[in-house]
Amino acid sequence: MSKKTDGSSKFRDELEQYKHLPHFLSLGAGVQSSTLALMYAIGELHPMPEAAIFADTQAEPQSVYRWLDWLKAQLPYPVHIVTAGSLEDSETQILTSKKTGLKYRKTRIPAFGKNPDGSKGILGRGCTVDFKINVIKKKVKELAKVPRGCKEVVAVQCIGISTDEFQRMKPSRDPWWYSRFPLIEARMSRKSCLDWMEAKGYPLPPRSACVFCPFHSNAEWRRLKNDEPAEFERAVQFEKKIQKANEQHEQMRSIPYLHSSLIPLSEIDFRSDTDRGQQLLWNEECEGMCGI
Repeated sequence: MSKKTDGSSKFRDELEQYKHLPHFLSLGAGVQSSTLALMYAIGELHPMPEAAIFADTQAEPQSVYRWLDWLKAQLPYPVHIVTAGSLEDSETQILTSKKTGLKYRKTRIPAFGKNPDGSKGILGRGCTVDFKINVIKKKVKELAKVPRGCKEVVAVQCIGISTDEFQRMKPSRDPWWYSRFPLIEARMSRKSCLDWMEAKGYPLPPRSACVFCPFHSNAEWRRLKNDEPAEFERAVQFEKKIQKANEQHEQMRSIPYLHSSLIPLSEIDFRSDTDRGQQLLWNEECEGMCGI
């Protein structure tokens, strides 16, 4: 009788099969990928990456670029910075359709749209694919010298996804590279990463995300406004720019906003309850009691 192979056995077999191949680290310069980069640097993880690759949307806050400069100096392997151009400029560019002659704006960030009837929608998201995944893939192909039409795994992509966001794990769509998740293998959460950084005496990294990302929580908008006011103002002005650009879009009538409330960023009170003088009873934490 044949013995069934469970998922964990298949996972271990894949790691063993591909461990000799060149590894490349997708570096977002946030908490998880920075921890991963440093763990490789001091020999806690193997094999050492051939290189780390940072996809620059040209829209990160300055704190991230300063952190990236510091991080590069700590690593014994190269960091390649690649870009598809300015995401901000791309979002505000007005194009003309060759087929219809109509003017339009190519939307890539998932802004919230206020429709003419007052209902709320969300615009299409292409920023991650166009400004992150594709440019990293192009660079890995160049560094690993991947042959055209290659159908076998020749490189490994190391991705800094931690246990608290395991749902983001996805296998590679390309047959020539294998996606590996070393923090999952080490059973490390985002908090574990911060604890590891602190225990090693490293400074704590900033959160990596475009300044105008609609996925910011209220806490992140508040942090940006308080700690990096110039970057928050950049997001405010960007919101105005895309709204103005949208007026020239001849087929889209919804108004884009960066916050789900459909209120301009400049008018939202992001202060916490304690900032407004209210008593904080629950420590701003949900302990699973909401559904009871």
